[in-house]
Amino acid sequence: MDKALTKLGSTWISKKAKAEISHITDDLSSLSNTVEEKAKLFINKLKGKTQKALPDLLREYNIPPGLFPRNITCYEFDASKGKLIVYLSSPCEVCFKDSSIVRYANRVKGTLSKGKLSVTDGMKTKVLVWVKVTSVAVESYKSDKVWFTTTGVKKSRPKDAYEMPRDAIKVEEF
Repeated sequence: MDKALTKLGSTWISKKAKAEISHITDDLSSLSNTVEEKAKLFINKLKGKTQKALPDLLREYNIPPGLFPRNITCYEFDASKGKLIVYLSSPCEVCFKDSSIVRYANRVKGTLSKGKLSVTDGMKTKVLVWVKVTSVAVESYKSDKVWFTTTGVKKSRPKDAYEMPRDAIKVEEF
């Protein structure tokens, strides 16, 4: 009986230890990414390169400025290729004014062009179940709709729901 209890106890402790080590590893990875990105921003500032706020960049490309949460860590934008990478401290989700929910990974990648963020990776939305967002588009400056394209489905949502960046809620997994 003692052997069985000892074995059961050691198995339980082992599982708990593995879970805690996994959490610590994730936290260290997130910290490392944050430090790396902050270092890049610092170096760019030393070089005299200043970066506009992400909402201003999105507005310039006719994308609603509140598409990404307020609490992003930083972002990179290569204007020559249109490559946009947005960094967040952890996976998170935002509930917008129209009750739509968008979930973000630690890093969201996409190609930014006038009125469209395409080839996205790291973004999901809830349509009965969580589905990957492949692009976000606004047809024209006068349009009052934002089109979210998911795997095979195109869904319109009111543009004004994405006008202001909102705070995100941390989630355990993307």
